[in-house]
Amino acid sequence: MTGISTPHGGIPLPAFLPDATRGVVKTIDAADLTECGVDAVMVNTLHLSSSPGASRIAALGGMHRFMGWSGPLASDSGGFQAFSLVAGSRKLGTISKDGFQYRFDKAQKKKILTPEKCIRKQFELGADLLFCLDHCTHPDADHRVQRDSVENTVTWARRCKAEFDKRLKRAGGNSARPLLFAVVQGGSDPELRDTCMEQLLDIGFDGYGYGGWPIDDAGKLVDMVGRVAERIPPEFPRHALGIGKPENIVRAWAMGYDLFDCVLPTRDARHKRLYVFNPGWEGRCAKGTVCRDLTNCDDLYDYLYLQDDRHGSNGAPLDDSCDCLTCRRYSRAYMHHLFAVNEPLALRLATIHNLRFYMRLMAHLRTLPHSLSGFDKLCP
Repeated sequence: MTGISTPHGGIPLPAFLPDATRGVVKTIDAADLTECGVDAVMVNTLHLSSSPGASRIAALGGMHRFMGWSGPLASDSGGFQAFSLVAGSRKLGTISKDGFQYRFDKAQKKKILTPEKCIRKQFELGADLLFCLDHCTHPDADHRVQRDSVENTVTWARRCKAEFDKRLKRAGGNSARPLLFAVVQGGSDPELRDTCMEQLLDIGFDGYGYGGWPIDDAGKLVDMVGRVAERIPPEFPRHALGIGKPENIVRAWAMGYDLFDCVLPTRDARHKRLYVFNPGWEGRCAKGTVCRDLTNCDDLYDYLYLQDDRHGSNGAPLDDSCDCLTCRRYSRAYMHHLFAVNEPLALRLATIHNLRFYMRLMAHLRTLPHSLSGFDKLCP
């Protein structure tokens, strides 16, 4: 699959969607996103519903007009965030078969997030790619909790699909309609993952996402990431929710995933941690083969820590091969200085560079064969 169509344009695959959780990719604006080559962004339904409110955004013309972004926009259901609140303290919320009851702090009145409300709010935002409400769990949760998670996820997905179809009908048909993705849960239990996947496929969605914790304590992808990819028919796009390290993106792409989102590149930029491709990085995958564990390979990329004093007198760009605004105009020494004096411009320029790094990686992957069989081969 080379791309997907949305009401606000196509998304070439694979694609990385920066997280604009509250309607903004921190420190940069929509023009900067375009400059970086970003094809689509991901916002969060739960946070935007809290402030400024999905209905207010709808009244102002929708999320695209609100944040000045004209490209495709995906909206996370908010289920993971609701689960995180509940897992942190029962005083902040509970989970039932009908959805989530939650609040962000103890002083607030509790709100209810049902499958129907989740879809309605995403329509109010004007999202192009919507996600069904799902019941996330902690990876260490017992079998009963994981089983209940799958039952709720499938039931909620069916209700989300019904509400989605109702909204489409009310809008007057399926012309240039948004897409609806379901999320596969099941923890580390292969049978539960299979059950969830099979039942979601029976309901029928435009695409499917990996739900739950995709990374183990060592920072590597868990086995279930590959298992879910193998069981999603190739005609459907697969979204690897929360997978963000470059080496994990490449590995997940080789497994069959097409879409990725994570706060990692923008968060790292704000913490002076920048990504730099090593010389010859493109040639390492020239045969369309991918190492199983790129963390053991030194020739893809490295980290540049701008707080190091050695950068203070270096007139070279962050990355000689990079064509981003930051590398075209400014030196490592200037970036070191901006961070040293706590200049906000440093955050913007660092974020632009890190996002451009990810867009360059996506563009390169699009030139390579994409098949599950490629994952079993090793680079020479």
